[in-house]
Amino acid sequence: MITRRTALKAGVAATSIVGTGGMLLPVVNATAKEPARAAAAELDAAGITKFIQKMPLPPVLTPYLNTGSTSYYRLTLKEAVKEIVPGLRTPLRTFNGSFPGPVIKAESNRRVVIKQINNLAVPTSIHLHGAHVPQDSDGSPMDLIPSGGGTKTYTYPNTQPHANLWFHDHAHHMESENVFRGMTGTYILTDDVERRLPLPAGQYDVPISLRDARFLENGELVYAMGDFKMRNVILANGRAWPYFEVASRKYRFRLTNTSNQRFFDLSLADDSELVQIGTDGGLLPAPYRTNVVKISPGERADVVIDFSRYPVGTVIELRNKDIAPFESADVVGQVLQFRVTRTAPDHSSVPERLRTLPELGTATVNREFDMRMDEAPGGSAYINGKTYDMDRIDTEIAYGATEIWTVHNSNKIAPHNFHMHLVQFRVLERNGQPVTSGPETGLKDTVPLKPGETVKLQATFTGYRGTYVYHCHLFDHGAMGMMANMRIS
Repeated sequence: MITRRTALKAGVAATSIVGTGGMLLPVVNATAKEPARAAAAELDAAGITKFIQKMPLPPVLTPYLNTGSTSYYRLTLKEAVKEIVPGLRTPLRTFNGSFPGPVIKAESNRRVVIKQINNLAVPTSIHLHGAHVPQDSDGSPMDLIPSGGGTKTYTYPNTQPHANLWFHDHAHHMESENVFRGMTGTYILTDDVERRLPLPAGQYDVPISLRDARFLENGELVYAMGDFKMRNVILANGRAWPYFEVASRKYRFRLTNTSNQRFFDLSLADDSELVQIGTDGGLLPAPYRTNVVKISPGERADVVIDFSRYPVGTVIELRNKDIAPFESADVVGQVLQFRVTRTAPDHSSVPERLRTLPELGTATVNREFDMRMDEAPGGSAYINGKTYDMDRIDTEIAYGATEIWTVHNSNKIAPHNFHMHLVQFRVLERNGQPVTSGPETGLKDTVPLKPGETVKLQATFTGYRGTYVYHCHLFDHGAMGMMANMRIS
């Protein structure tokens, strides 16, 4: 069983839990470096000047070798220093020294092989979130790449339809801090179904990773597990409140919420239309026209914004409406500024039909799962009353079975979400109501559960046998034990 004590032996700080205003706030005990950090004052997020940094685009990686069926990559996990807040330098843990993390562009049914070289001082385990992969390439929480130069090669067969995936660290009790310090990247999987559509493409197809953070005045990140109230600097592609120049035409934005805990309800400042065309598992059956796009940690949203409705010279903000009572809308309510700086031809369009999803199979097994964390000092987090044990199989699944899982958040204060490895699933019901429209009609691998909510999911477990995890994708909750093993056999 992996415990805080065994995690300490692996070189990760132990955790304790404190309560603030009735909210569970786990914190990490001081490591050897933290006394020096404590001497610097905390950076006041309200004092950061917004919209003066240009939002960078993540670098797209080129394979070092292409064969007839496989593309080969190398990634080095390394420390790097970047300017996230204007005028300050921030040490990070990164893939290839990049922040935002790099982009890998892959094709369905063409294999990708990645050698990960861990030059960090902590062990890691890399998970391709949303991918259908064999167990030995899934990035299991205890399938670690040793620090100081350890290596592991991951094989991604890509035997699934197009999807907006992402990769991140998944080393148990360490993933929360490693991701907070920068260990994320984007993996765009495409196929002929997607390529045939006249959607915005090329420079008008833009990946954006969103998250929050907390800093000292010297630019260092402040990490303490569960300190949601203090993480109030909003980042888009690794910059605090940046701007992005656009042409007066349609853009496709592939949004990923890489936060440890923050939920985003995204809207334009004028509440004009957003067209959501996709979610975790790729395109929706039909576009969903809305003025708010919601993504919890780990979720993705594929959105088209038509800037042709604005004249050149317009400045329009992307804002966040999911603001806690103790937070300021002038701080966490602002995300990104778009500047319409030019005209450009636009031959793209959003068809009224995007794809056809496979028919739902007949489920033969029904299961129930309760997500809960202690809302008192010294607590833990649970699925069905148990904290994670790497040696315990919590759910036995027959290979090829189609199952319905009913997942409930029994907390009164804490939100959660639910992520399942290996498979994409379909959301059948939310809070007892059938899901018949909107973004949850697509293929999903992560769903939000606010306090008291219940979702009903259907998945078919095929392709690979082995042991995989399901868990809350608020990283801090998973690190506290809200994770379990399923074995497909």
